[in-house]
Amino acid sequence: MSMSRRGFITALSATSLSLPLAACGSSGGGSGGSSVRFGYIADYNGASLLAIADERGLWKKHGVSASYKVFVNGPIQIQALGTHNLDYGYIGPGAMWLPASGKSKIVAIDTLTFADRVIAQPGITSIAGLKGKKVGVPEGTSGEMVLHLALQKAGMSMDDIKKVAMEPATVVSAFASGQIDGAGIWYPLIDTIKQKVPKLVEVAGTQEIGGDFPTAFVAGDKVAPATNEKVVKVLQEANDWRAAHPKESVALASKLLKIPEDKVASDASHVKQMTTADLVAKTKDGTVAKWLDGMSDFFVGTGQLKKAPAADSFYDADVYTKAAG
Repeated sequence: MSMSRRGFITALSATSLSLPLAACGSSGGGSGGSSVRFGYIADYNGASLLAIADERGLWKKHGVSASYKVFVNGPIQIQALGTHNLDYGYIGPGAMWLPASGKSKIVAIDTLTFADRVIAQPGITSIAGLKGKKVGVPEGTSGEMVLHLALQKAGMSMDDIKKVAMEPATVVSAFASGQIDGAGIWYPLIDTIKQKVPKLVEVAGTQEIGGDFPTAFVAGDKVAPATNEKVVKVLQEANDWRAAHPKESVALASKLLKIPEDKVASDASHVKQMTTADLVAKTKDGTVAKWLDGMSDFFVGTGQLKKAPAADSFYDADVYTKAAG
């Protein structure tokens, strides 16, 4: 579904496994090449292109060496970009308001995803059933966003529930132990929760709400333009290989994440992949800008943005289209 700037519809998914922040891996470039520090979330969206870039020798091909660090969500990566402890990162929808507010620049769209859900304990069958109850949510993420969207669709607001801010890993343990009645959270974490609470109820989700939900790669403000172009070329080449080799991409992501292939495949089933040519076309015809405009309008509604900026103020479309040329 396409989004209009005035018609609010979109929110994005930041699917993530709750792993601690830790150095994860690296890929060497040639002597004299650029060196970049790359953050990612431990899920298929965040890890697959990096895994492919390593396996296919793409960093070296484009004269870059990259070190990786895993994060539990997008906002922490944006913070690391701001303190110059990171050069690039991967974010989902819940963090999109940060580049929109000038905290970083989007250099590439990754996928469209629909992994976010509002879940409830067995016996609660609707959003309305969460009224007055404790609902856990990682603030500033797509979990909070899908909760906003679901409440709005039901004619409710955050005032109608008892929101409990917590980290993604805490949402998992709190829901499993019955400390909270519901949660705004995402796959593959929901799969983990289902192992403890198999009869949990998905009372709302981004797929049912409707909209286009892009994930993206972002760059810090100290990265040289020439380095941006090299890195985007790596991401584009890895993206096209991923689109042509879905099973192999799952296997490579599984290897990087140290997560069983079936779990990574389940995670991958919640995304829509696009080729670089398709993303270039959607950039040139304004489709990507419409996705980002709709999201900005949503964040104005939640108070996370004072006003909706023009998409080209935080999406470096020229870098993406030039790299693909």
